[in-house]
Parts: sequence; structure tokens; C-alpha cells
Amino acid sequence: MGERTASAKAAGPGADGRLTALLTSAMAFSMLQLFLLGALGPRLVRELDVSATVLGLTTTIGFGTAAALSPVGGRVVDRIGPRRSLVVLLLVSAAALALIGAAPGPGFLLAAVALGGLPQALANPATNKAILAAVPPARRGPVTGMKQSGVQLGAFAAGLPLAALAGGIGWRGAVWTAAATAAIAALWAHRALPADPPAKAAPPRSSLVPRGAIAWLAVFSLFLGCGIASVNTYVALFGAQELDLGPTAAAALVAVLGVAGIAGRVGWSKAARPGRAEWLPGWLAAGAVLAAGLLAAALYVPPLVWVAAVAVGVFAVSGNAVSMVLVMQRAAPGRAGQDSALVAAGFFAGFAAGPPVFGLLAEAGRYGPGWLLVAAEFAAAGAVALTWAVRERRLPGAEVAA
Repeated sequence: MGERTASAKAAGPGADGRLTALLTSAMAFSMLQLFLLGALGPRLVRELDVSATVLGLTTTIGFGTAAALSPVGGRVVDRIGPRRSLVVLLLVSAAALALIGAAPGPGFLLAAVALGGLPQALANPATNKAILAAVPPARRGPVTGMKQSGVQLGAFAAGLPLAALAGGIGWRGAVWTAAATAAIAALWAHRALPADPPAKAAPPRSSLVPRGAIAWLAVFSLFLGCGIASVNTYVALFGAQELDLGPTAAAALVAVLGVAGIAGRVGWSKAARPGRAEWLPGWLAAGAVLAAGLLAAALYVPPLVWVAAVAVGVFAVSGNAVSMVLVMQRAAPGRAGQDSALVAAGFFAGFAAGPPVFGLLAEAGRYGPGWLLVAAEFAAAGAVALTWAVRERRLPGAEVAA
């Protein structure tokens, strides 16, 4: 890949562990606002007069910004290096969370969420670049799975400790606590990571249109993101409005999804070895279709919502981690940041597109059709992934046209 530095070659297992912990934290903070808005949804609806439709718009604006910035963010990471990128990511995350906590109404809230799109755009390129620079090839799959599980660690933090803290000191205090922790993590990144080389001069402009395997993974990620974002944004509100769960119990659904996602991302990423990895996204999407069906069935058998939350984490959420392993296996030399960003842009575009449509159904109390829509989005992701895997099998050794 040509990404690994000489100093990184000397890094031992302990250094790998510290790097993994830092990258996992960065991924958690990059998307924490999504999970906080979902977990605190019932409180925001009540205290800020935020409708279900506006709640969906928070996700659309945040991830629409991330999708738009991701291709440029990938280029920036390739130029300035992972340490500078991670410090910026964490500081902007802290600022966005602080502004969300200060929001007096829906308009300010949406503006703060838009700022949070920048760290999302930097997260996958910066963390993938750091792994390629510092982790031996044999360890990259497990480290990638662990750092991708940081997103779900954020879901757990939002759905359990931060939601419980909100019950004691209010939702604003809980969000400000998260902001302060992100700022501390920025200092950690600055002190713990080796200095980046001098920023590179701008390379010749390359196409921002994904090609080859990167294009297939971007489209897969688009449909996957549509479904996952709808679940993340609305599952707590669904539990509170339709299943008579209290605010804390409803938020715990997000925590359960997060814990299951951590286990799924780590486990499936370890299994994503060349020759097998190409098939995993399709099969994981098929499991996600069943998970969405369980959410619809929970309208009639409410305890199924907990099983569904676990299944979404194990199958749907894990698909994104496997796609990032595939990106690192196939990225062109010197383009790890750019290719990661292009796939992430597809994922973020899905996050932006999915919740507004679901929000219209939720506003009308039609959660059953909403979960069936999510199942259809996961089915589309599976169709794209399996079609690509079949093409890959027919063209052994085909290179990514990047």
C-alpha cells in the first residue's frame, strides 16, 4: 500500500492497543451527536418542541454535510496526515456537541448538527490512514473492526450512561459532558500520536467519482445507511410512543443496538479475509432485512423490539465495518484516505436520505410501513453487494479501477 512509515514498523502490540483505543474513541465522538439525538429524542420532542419530522431532519442535515464534505475530507487527510486530522475531528466534535447543548430551539439545533458533519467526513479517512501507517497487515482487520465499533460505543454511551445522566442533570448537561470529554480526547490525540510529516503539496486533481470496487461499496453503503439511520433516529421514539416504554428504557434500545454493533463489527471484521470478505456485505444485509421485520413485528409482540435492536447491531451496523476492511484491502497506493472518503460519502448520503422519509411515516403513526421501508432499503443493499461479489468471483484477481 505504501502507507506504512518506518517508525510504525517498530511499534509493538502495546502501541497497537493504545492506537486502537484512540481510534475507537475518535470514531465514537465523530457520530455521537446522531445517537444522542436519537436517544434523547423523547426529551427533545417534549422540551424543545421538536417534531418527529424535524428530528429526522437533524440526521439529514448532519449527514448531508458529511456526504458533501467527505471527498474533499479524504484529500485533506491524504495531504496533512492522520494526527492533525484526528485533532481537528475531536475539537470540532466538541464544539458541535457544546452548541447542541446550548440550542434554544430547532433552528439553532439544526445549525449545530450541520457543524457536526465535518468530523464525520474526516473520521473514516483519518482512522483508516492511521491504521495503514501503523498496523501490520495481519492485524489490520481486527483493528479496523475494533475502531469501527467505536461508532457503536457512541451509541451505547448515548443510550445508557448519557441518557441516565440526562435524567439527573438534564439533557443539556449530558450533552455538555460529552463535549468536554471530546475536547479531552483531542488533547490525548495530540500527545499520543506521532507527528505527521510536513503537509504535502496539493497533488494533481483526481476524479471524485468512485470506480470499480469502491463504486460498488459506495452504493451498498448508500442503501445500508438509509436503513441504519432510520433505526438509530427513531427506535427510541418508537419504543416510547408505540410500545409504552419510559424515556430511559426507550433510550436503552439505542444502547443495546450499540453493544450488539460492537460485537458484530469486531467479529465480522476479523472474519473478513480476502476471498471471504467480498461475500460478507450481502449476507449481513440479508440478516438486516430480518431485523427490520422484527421491528415491524414488535408492534404486535413488543418484547421483539429488544431482539430486533440486537439483530440490527449484529447485521446491519456490522456491514459498514466490513466495507471499510474491503476498502483498505483494495485502495490504490496513496489513496487510502480518498477511497475511504468516497465509500463513507455513500454511507452518509444514506444517513441523510433515510430518516426524513421515515419521519413522515412516524409523524402519521405509521411505524409498521416505516420498518418495512427499512427492510426494503436493506434488501437493496444486499442485492448490490451480492451482485458485486458474483462479479468479483467471475473476475479473479481483478484490480480496482481507481
